[in-house]
Amino acid sequence: MSRKYFLGLPALFFLLIGPLCVFSQVDKTAPGQSAGVSPDRAAGGGGQTAGGLPDGIDFWSDYASDELSRAITDRMTDEELLSQIFMFGWAGAEPSSLLKNWVTQRGLGSVKVFGWNTDDIHSVARSVKILQEESLKGRFRIPLFVATDQEGGWIRHVKGDTQMTPGNMAIGASGYPVDAYYSGFYINREIKALGINMNFAPVVDLYTDPKSSVIGPRSFGSDPRKVGILAEAFSKGSLDAGVIPTAKHFPGHGDTSLDSHGKLPVIDIDEETWKRRELVPFKFLIENRIPAVMSGHLSFPQIQGDGTPASLSRKFLTDILRGSLGYTGLIITDDMMMNGATEYAGGLARAVGMAIEAGNDIVISSTTPGLNERLWTDNLARMTSLPAFRERVRESACRILKAKLDYFKGASPAPLFPDESTIGQFIPDREGEQFFLEQACRAVTVYKGAELLPYRPAADERVLIAGPFISLYEEGRKRYPDAATFHYSYELASDRSNYDEWNAATFTGVARHYDTIIVNVWDEHTANICRRLRGMGKKVIILSIMSPVFVMDGFDWVDAIVCGYSYSDYSFKALFAVLAGEIKAEGVLPL
Repeated sequence: MSRKYFLGLPALFFLLIGPLCVFSQVDKTAPGQSAGVSPDRAAGGGGQTAGGLPDGIDFWSDYASDELSRAITDRMTDEELLSQIFMFGWAGAEPSSLLKNWVTQRGLGSVKVFGWNTDDIHSVARSVKILQEESLKGRFRIPLFVATDQEGGWIRHVKGDTQMTPGNMAIGASGYPVDAYYSGFYINREIKALGINMNFAPVVDLYTDPKSSVIGPRSFGSDPRKVGILAEAFSKGSLDAGVIPTAKHFPGHGDTSLDSHGKLPVIDIDEETWKRRELVPFKFLIENRIPAVMSGHLSFPQIQGDGTPASLSRKFLTDILRGSLGYTGLIITDDMMMNGATEYAGGLARAVGMAIEAGNDIVISSTTPGLNERLWTDNLARMTSLPAFRERVRESACRILKAKLDYFKGASPAPLFPDESTIGQFIPDREGEQFFLEQACRAVTVYKGAELLPYRPAADERVLIAGPFISLYEEGRKRYPDAATFHYSYELASDRSNYDEWNAATFTGVARHYDTIIVNVWDEHTANICRRLRGMGKKVIILSIMSPVFVMDGFDWVDAIVCGYSYSDYSFKALFAVLAGEIKAEGVLPL
C-alpha cells in the first residue's frame, strides 16, 4: 500500500481498538495528586429533603453532578452566575491583586495562563495554587478552570522547561494517529503538573489558504478527514493525561490569511463548501464527545448574511453547533480583546453580551477588567432587566459547574495545589523527550532532491550553514564539522525592508566563498533571501521549517528541499539525520 494512504484502514483500526491496545499502556495518575482525591471533601450535608438538596451544600458535597450543579446554580446570585462564566488572564509574573479580588469577591469561574508570564514554571505553579486556594474560600467552594494554549510546536504559552515539540504539521506529515495521541498525552502531562486543567488544543482548522499567517503549521494539514482523525487522537491523549482538550477555532480559521487579533477575517465560502470541508473535523470530534469547543472571531457572510462573527452568532453556536450537530459540551470564546470581536460589536461590554446570547459558556478576556467596568455592570444590569438573558447566563453557569464536577471528581484531575518542589520530576517529561525526537524523525519530508541524499561533501568541498538557531549549527556541525555558519535574525519582517536587504546582501557576499549552502527557510522573507543564491553556481540545500508553502514554488533550481515543520531542537536533529543518511525520510507533505 502506498505510504500516502496510511490514514485509510490503519487509521480506522486505530480508532476502533486503539483505546484497548495503546491507550491502556499509559499512566494516568495526576502529578502530585492521587486519583479522585478532593481537598477536604464535604460529607454531603445530610440527607435529601422534600425541597431538594439540603442547606449548606457546596461543590464537594457527595451528590450526582447533574443534581448538584442544578442545585448550586439555583441558589446562586446574579453576581455569582455571571462571574462563573468569565475567564480572565494576567499580565505580570504573578496574578495581580485585581485578579485575586475577582476570585475572592466575585467568585470568578476560570483563569487563563497566557504566554507572557510563564518563563518561570515554578511561579506558574505557585500562582495556580494561590488562586485555587482563594477560589475554595467562596460560598460554594468552586475550583477554577485553569487554561492555557499549549498546542505543541509554534504555540506554546507555558514555556520554561516544557517541551518545544515538532507540532501539528509534523504530525500531519507522519500521518500516524499514535503520534497525535502521544503528543497530546506528553504535552498535557507536563502542564498538568502545574495545576493547569484545560488546554486550548487541538487546532482542527484546515490549512486551506496557503497564505495563512495565523494558522500555518498549527494545522494538521488540508485533508478534512485526516485532520479529524489526528485531532481526535490528540484529544484522547490529552484526556488520558488528565487535561480537558478544546477543539478550535469553530467554524474553521484555515481559509483566511487574516489574523482575528487585528481584524475580523471574512471567509467567503458557501454553506455546502463549509460542510464538506471545514466542518468535517469538528463534526468528527463532536461525534466523539469532545468536551470543549472554542468559537472563532470569523465572518462567513454566505452563511450568516449580516457578517456577524461566528463567536457572536446564535445561528452558528446555538442553531448549528448545539442544534444541528447535537453538541453538548462547553463553548468557549476566543479572546474577546481581539479586534475581530470588539470592532463588530462596538465595544467590549456589548461584545461580551452578544457572545453570551449567542451560546458561549465561557467568555475569555486576556486582561483582567476592573471590578466595576462596563463588561460587568452592563451585563449584570441586563440579567436584572431581561429574564431570557439571565436564563442564558444561568444555563452556562450550570453547564460549567457540571463539567467541573465531572472533572475534579473524576479519575485523574490536575492537582488543585501543585507542589513546586516536585515539578522537576515531571517537566521536562523524560519519556516525552524520546518520543518527540522519534516523532520529528517520522515527519521529515523530502520535497525535492531525494537523489542527492545522503549528502556527503567531498574532502575539499566548502560548506556554509545559514539560519538563526544555535541548535541548527550544532546539529549541522555534528555531521559536517568543517562547515562555517551564517546567522540572520528569525524576526525578519516586511516593515524592516532595509534590514532584510542588508541580510540578503551580506549573505550572498559570504556565500560566494562556499561550494554548498545549507540554508534555513521559514517565511517569505527568508525565502526571498535564499532566492539571491540563484545563478551563483552553488549547490543549495534548503531545510524548510514551519510552513512548507514558502518553498513549494519558485525553487526548482535548488538541489534539495527537506521539510521539518518546526524550529524545535528535535526537528533540527531529524533534518540533519535525514540529510546525512542516518535515517530515511518517511514524511508526506500534508498539504
